[in-house]
Amino acid sequence: METLFMSCLIGGIMYALVSVIFGDWLGQALDGALDFLSLDGHSWLSPTALVGGITVFGGAGLMLDRYTSFGSTAIVMVALLIALLAGTAVFFLYIKPMEQSENSIAFSLNGMSGMLGDVLVPIPAAGYGEVMVKVGAGFTNQIAASFDGVEIASGARVVVVEVKDSTLYVSEVNLS
Repeated sequence: METLFMSCLIGGIMYALVSVIFGDWLGQALDGALDFLSLDGHSWLSPTALVGGITVFGGAGLMLDRYTSFGSTAIVMVALLIALLAGTAVFFLYIKPMEQSENSIAFSLNGMSGMLGDVLVPIPAAGYGEVMVKVGAGFTNQIAASFDGVEIASGARVVVVEVKDSTLYVSEVNLS
């Protein structure tokens, strides 16, 4: 029984070390041959939770075997229960919050109303030009037209008044 517990403990520790230290390198070197290990699908099947549970099973089994007078069946059952609790804790305290904290660099044109930008290509009174608008941590260049029907020179500061047909309708802003 001790061999089973020791194998689970050492295997889990080795998996953690290899995946942390060599994970990205191995994935690139083997050209994605290990991608099947990610178990895409249900997030509760994540390798972090599964291997964490197996590692805890090994450690708990060793501790119970050495420091209690339980029989083999009781030790395995208690170690499984502890492993299940640990895997569940890892899932709800680490994996689930990390999934919900993913950031996206995507933006919506419709959400650009009210944003400030700079004119890159002059906007004629009845035509189109180009503006650069700061979105999140970056910038995006968009087609723009004059909301007021007046010419707007290159370098002018503008505000997006409305968005229609994938075009930003802007008005010049004088902030000084």
